[in-house]
Amino acid sequence: MRKSDGPVVHTRELRKRYPRGVDALAGVDLDISAGEVRALLGPNGAGKTTLVRILTTLLPPTSGIATVNGWDVATEGDEVRASVGVAGQYAALDGLLTGLENLHLIAKLRGMRWKAARRAAQEMLARFRLEAKANQQVSTYSGGTRRRLDLAAALIGGPPVVILDEPTTGLDPESRLDVWESIADLTAAGTTVLLTTQYLEEADRLADQVTVVDHGRVVAEGTTDELKSASGLTRLVLRLADGYSLDTAAAVVAATTGTTPTVEARLRRISATTVDGPAALAVLLSSVDGRAIAEVGVQRPTLDDVFLRLTARREVPA
Repeated sequence: MRKSDGPVVHTRELRKRYPRGVDALAGVDLDISAGEVRALLGPNGAGKTTLVRILTTLLPPTSGIATVNGWDVATEGDEVRASVGVAGQYAALDGLLTGLENLHLIAKLRGMRWKAARRAAQEMLARFRLEAKANQQVSTYSGGTRRRLDLAAALIGGPPVVILDEPTTGLDPESRLDVWESIADLTAAGTTVLLTTQYLEEADRLADQVTVVDHGRVVAEGTTDELKSASGLTRLVLRLADGYSLDTAAAVVAATTGTTPTVEARLRRISATTVDGPAALAVLLSSVDGRAIAEVGVQRPTLDDVFLRLTARREVPA
């Protein structure tokens, strides 16, 4: 039950200071609407995990406001915990129990009676296409299957908010796609999702909005398209014909763009970001033998390009 209208997740001037004056969060403002997928991005040490721990009542804030589903994380922890399902980086499952037993146990811990818990567990197994493995020990599951079961566990009891902390870390590409599909199913059912991830493709594909944090502060926010447009970047891409030197062409691209290019030797492709793609393209065409060019063009920046520009290591602002 929601305590009040407004954002499902809301923070204002949220701060967390550790001993010796280390500010893990330095005044974070965040609003997440009902049914939204919000990706939280940032380099290691940016404050993502601290924010998640505060929102799940595992860590008290030093100051500021944080509410989940209208409930204050500092004074209404029981209500917050009843509103949130959490799937951390590592599946919180008992490998000696079966999938059904794990979900049944978690449902009972959420306060359901035996029959209701059993029914909820079976419904989640069906929702995540895990019926065939319901009676197998979780220790026999593949990584992707364990993550799907972990997502199912996070949804037991129908929490309106699900927090996923790097849910696809260490998974192979096929398993990652399975988890992405499961997250899409969550949002289709109206669940609000806060997703922290190191995979920018994941954020690009799943998120309605992206929040980038660095040094404990929000440094950018918006849709992936908005962030790409606001970055002022373009990506110059050159594919070289056989028989021409990649190193020589890469040096030309570096001099033209003023940035270190990415060289994909197998594809014979060189790419680099630049603030003026058309001008860089004109210079490149005048500097490289036309016979060496198999393909050349200017593209929109990737979310990786935007992220690297936003979180370039710099001094913490005063």
